[in-house]
Amino acid sequence: MDWTIESSEYLFRRPWLTVRRDTVRLPDGRVNPEFYVLEYPTWVNIIAVTDTGDMVLVRQYRHGLGQTRFELCAGVVEPGETPLEGARRELLEETGFGGGQWSQYMVLSANPSTTNNLTFTFLAEGVTRICAQKLDPTEDIEVHILSKAEVFRLLSQGEIIQALMAAPLWKYLGATPRPDST
Repeated sequence: MDWTIESSEYLFRRPWLTVRRDTVRLPDGRVNPEFYVLEYPTWVNIIAVTDTGDMVLVRQYRHGLGQTRFELCAGVVEPGETPLEGARRELLEETGFGGGQWSQYMVLSANPSTTNNLTFTFLAEGVTRICAQKLDPTEDIEVHILSKAEVFRLLSQGEIIQALMAAPLWKYLGATPRPDST
């Protein structure tokens, strides 16, 4: 059922977004002359749980929606990094937290129809504050330490809406004993 790429043309190339137009041949021989693919780097998200059982979230403005939202710490895997290395770096840079026990939690695609990257979510348990934030010049990020019950409330009330972050949080909170409603 794979499609054959007859030709490809890059229409736009920037560090955070590349747009490619492919001419593809379907298995039955039909040709689609304009199939667009958005190329992004590999992304990482971190469910960071402190040594006291609280969760480390960030709050930042998202220009696409024009809103400030709670999110998981997240970022892009740099060239030469593994997803785990990128996740450790992002957590330390954005929040100042690190250490703990790390495991890959899940892998998601924002839209496998039109995007070519994956998002790796890691669970970092027992993290502690190691240093101050080391933000990029374009970042303005607030760090929030919240109980699992508070994160559950934010999810339930639609305050965390980034799908690639909400899905792992729902999985995590569903896999652990349900937080009380306090």
